[in-house]
Amino acid sequence: MLFHVRMDVSLPHDMDPNDRAELVRAQKDRELELQKLGVWPHLWRVVGQHSDISVFDVPSNDELHAFLSSLPLWEHMRVQVTPLATHPSDLAAQP
Repeated sequence: MLFHVRMDVSLPHDMDPNDRAELVRAQKDRELELQKLGVWPHLWRVVGQHSDISVFDVPSNDELHAFLSSLPLWEHMRVQVTPLATHPSDLAAQP
């Protein structure tokens, strides 16, 4: 199943800079790991915001939730998920 996921990150302004750097590093490591597993095939930054738009390819809602909640920045994120289906006019979906 494909899912469009928007993640908006809001870190506390008074967060210790070293803690912040470690959290961002851990997030990047996890993002790269999930991409290498093939469950996070697309990742884009939203210009001018601490946000991203992604496409996840996972078997179920529960598995998507497990991946998202495993992200180190999870507790600092607002997440919007939209399940996706093939569009009948998609050229790539034509026989």
